[in-house]
Amino acid sequence: MNRKLILWGLLALNAMPIFARKTLTVRVVNPSRLEKTDEPVIIDLHQYGEVDSATVTFQGQQQPYQLDDLNHDCKYDELCFLTNLQKGQEKTYQVNLFDHGTPETFKARTYAELVVPSKNKKLAKNQQDIYLRCLSFDKKTKDIYHFVHSHGLCFESELIALRVYFDNRQTVDVYGKKHKQLELFDTQFYPSAAQLAQGYGDDDLWVGDTYGLGALRGWDGYQERLFDHVGYQEQRVVAEGPLRAIVEVVDNGWVPAPGMKRVNATIRYTIYAGHRDVDVDVFFDRNAEDEHFATGLINVKNSTEFSDQKGLRGCYGTDWPTGKDDGVHHLETVGLGIYIPEQYLRREVPATLKDYTDVVKPVGNSLHYKIACTSKKEDFGFKDGKAWFTWLKDWKQQNLNPITVTIE
Repeated sequence: MNRKLILWGLLALNAMPIFARKTLTVRVVNPSRLEKTDEPVIIDLHQYGEVDSATVTFQGQQQPYQLDDLNHDCKYDELCFLTNLQKGQEKTYQVNLFDHGTPETFKARTYAELVVPSKNKKLAKNQQDIYLRCLSFDKKTKDIYHFVHSHGLCFESELIALRVYFDNRQTVDVYGKKHKQLELFDTQFYPSAAQLAQGYGDDDLWVGDTYGLGALRGWDGYQERLFDHVGYQEQRVVAEGPLRAIVEVVDNGWVPAPGMKRVNATIRYTIYAGHRDVDVDVFFDRNAEDEHFATGLINVKNSTEFSDQKGLRGCYGTDWPTGKDDGVHHLETVGLGIYIPEQYLRREVPATLKDYTDVVKPVGNSLHYKIACTSKKEDFGFKDGKAWFTWLKDWKQQNLNPITVTIE
């Protein structure tokens, strides 16, 4: 065959347009009088067949997006992108879905990790190098807590970082930041002296066996119950960015309180870029709406409490992050918040010296609430408890006035 014809044929193939499997017009509207920043738009992909890559554009300009496999079958289930909207504003995005190619790479604004200690004992505490996507233990393992680096999986946005203990507490612990940046890959929750001098954050909350920031617990009618009766416990990283990090804690064969029926529960934590709040979604394997559970906040020492008696609760206080003055850490001031939509709130329990407890109930086989936090050392945060409580009230209003999304 003529070599020129071959060359022309190859050029023609390269010039052929790559057609999208499906083109969607996504109309987002902010019907409220509140400004929306980094507001997530989620597209369920199941009705569009196999999706391997995508593009998202607004007025011809490419927008960052994220494709996520939520059920571990190596097929993308959702597409996520973020939008900014003034009050009453409307925007139209074009989303192209392809059944070939690979997702584009965008700047990371969230991160998650699950790490176990390295066999190399010379590595520093913030340089462990065994990264996992999923981890579970046989019941014969006696000390899971110290086997996992950072004592459990960690996740963050530029504003906050959290970890979930891998033990019978499953407490949510808080890492405060000085500046807006991702830090967990560098510090692994344990910044070095050099990193602290450079302006990195640090663990800033002692939690003990409390809820910390919004951990789920069982409820026996009088008090919370730890995860002492679980057949199978697992932690896993579902997604680690760029726009959202998703992690899950699995508790199968869980007896939440004496006399309760066994249930399988998956607790999913999702944090979006630009956010200091976290979505907590609990999925049960059966209808559990006749059963009660508990969540809430640690009563931080020297803290003041806020509650609207309708699902919004917070505190602002100061304590040593190790529970006492260890000569190394400084006193830390933090603000915590939890918002439970009214359909899931059973009742608010009066504060104790230990906790602020809310009794909650699922709707069908799911339960949803949100948590948020701040650290006084933030150079982008709040100056005092009054300012934090004002933010909590605005936060609830943001959740009560969502954007609308229409897909054509």
